[in-house]
Amino acid sequence: MPKPEQRKILSIDGGGIRGILALGMLEQIELQLRGATGQADMVLADYFDYISGTSTGAILATALATGMSTAEIRPFYLECGQEIFKKAALSKRLYFKYKSEAITQLLQDTFGADTVFGSDKIRTLLMIVMRNATTGSPWLLSNNPQALFNQRDLPDCNLDLPLWQLVRASTAAPSFFEPESITLGDNEFIFVDGGITPYNNPSFQTFLMATLEPYKLQWKTGADRLLLVSVGTGMVPDAKRELNTKDMHLGYTATQTPQALMSAASAEQDILCRSFGNCLCGDEIDMEIGDLMNSAGPVDKKLFTYMRYNTDLTIKGLEAIGITDIDPQILWPMDSTRQIDELNRVGETAAAFKVRSKHFAGFC
Repeated sequence: MPKPEQRKILSIDGGGIRGILALGMLEQIELQLRGATGQADMVLADYFDYISGTSTGAILATALATGMSTAEIRPFYLECGQEIFKKAALSKRLYFKYKSEAITQLLQDTFGADTVFGSDKIRTLLMIVMRNATTGSPWLLSNNPQALFNQRDLPDCNLDLPLWQLVRASTAAPSFFEPESITLGDNEFIFVDGGITPYNNPSFQTFLMATLEPYKLQWKTGADRLLLVSVGTGMVPDAKRELNTKDMHLGYTATQTPQALMSAASAEQDILCRSFGNCLCGDEIDMEIGDLMNSAGPVDKKLFTYMRYNTDLTIKGLEAIGITDIDPQILWPMDSTRQIDELNRVGETAAAFKVRSKHFAGFC
């Protein structure tokens, strides 16, 4: 297995039911690593040291960190998606669109109702992104035992929090699901989806949490020492060619602004990773900077090796992977459960085109 001085990070974006696109990439990564290491039953928790995720990415990250294979995770999306996105009662739809009971029960069944964040069932370092609506701040909780708020003598030690509840909080998308209330010591906080923080894509932030002194891990950097793999949930185009000023009423702004901010923040995390890391794989970011592969960047030596695996959900993007019979617009909504089979097909096909064993050659 990898050399002791090497460390490997996996980061997974948020994106609702489009998490199955990320799962396609993860499945191909698992397959390639099994071939490269000669271990037919290898799971990603055997390879990665630190796994992070936001919203649906938190579900995937937690499942992987607890040692589940991608095949074991797949039913969560294929079989349970319709159950998770069941409409709430009419009296509650002013506040949120879907019931929370189904996803709560599913998370408890999957991770255990009594399993805490500090449980030894979690086989890797794990970071989950949430937003504390009470304090108005992002909360990035890691099970790193050396972290400031993970000391066992604290009355509100984060490691004692129920694992399922942290994942539930990270997936509590405003207007989609009811917020999650969590008690820490004598305080009660209201949490919502981590996707409405700057860390819907938590890749570069996870690198910082693995290397900066205050987080107390201080992993060594270098393109031959540190690997960072970032997995997305699909790139959705923001262009609206027919838009005019009269269309931009209060309702339009309320629904469009969160997605716009999430997309911009995700792109910024990706740009930072490509600038400071040696990027081996990634789609073009924009026409000006391209994909930044083989780019010198702002540092004398690259701080890590980096791959970004994502799926371009445009006509051009689907045609590039050989899919011409799916209208990409049906794949864009984060609650498009009726298109789960199409999403699954796109994710698996894109992964087969993008993920290569040679990307991991220096870390096997």
